[in-house]
Amino acid sequence: MAQNSGKKESWRVVKFVLFSISAGVIEIASFTLLNELLELPYWPCYLTALILSVLWNFTLNRSFTFKAANNVPIAMLKVAAFYCVFTPVTTIGGDYLAETVGLNEYVVLGLTMALNITTEFLYDRFFVFRDSLDTNKLAKKQQEKAKAQMAKAETADASTATADASTATADASAETANSNETQNAVANKSDGKINTDSNSISEKEQ
Repeated sequence: MAQNSGKKESWRVVKFVLFSISAGVIEIASFTLLNELLELPYWPCYLTALILSVLWNFTLNRSFTFKAANNVPIAMLKVAAFYCVFTPVTTIGGDYLAETVGLNEYVVLGLTMALNITTEFLYDRFFVFRDSLDTNKLAKKQQEKAKAQMAKAETADASTATADASTATADASAETANSNETQNAVANKSDGKINTDSNSISEKEQ
């Protein structure tokens, strides 16, 4: 049971990363358009790109990674609370690194995206969707399918056990029959020998 739970959580992490990568593609694409075409400063490019990626990421992860059926507005408010902290920190910090320190804009963006994936997964998993994991229709359908497969496997195991028991009984009956035949053969041989000895004694007396 613990092993299955571990696999489930590992797969949840993989899905979160994959969806986050897709959100990252949206973030990079929108950031590039704003940065290259409009030549805006770092912070409005980053802020706009971040908002677009967050909306995309929240929708997919809620439905397919965490499979949560909790109240959408409440979940969105919780995620918004996360970004109320994350956004100003990374916007100001990223702008400082890109504009003041002179670090390449895309390096700064990559660092903030890596930080975003890590911290948001932990925040979503253990706070936003903690009490509503695997509660939506998709999760329930998968659970019912798993239960049906388990019941089918248990039935097959029971049938196999019954067949094995029948085979063992048949083998035991066959062994018993063979033992009886052996005993009868020995008894008949003994009776034949006794009769032969009796005849020999009778002939000698005559």
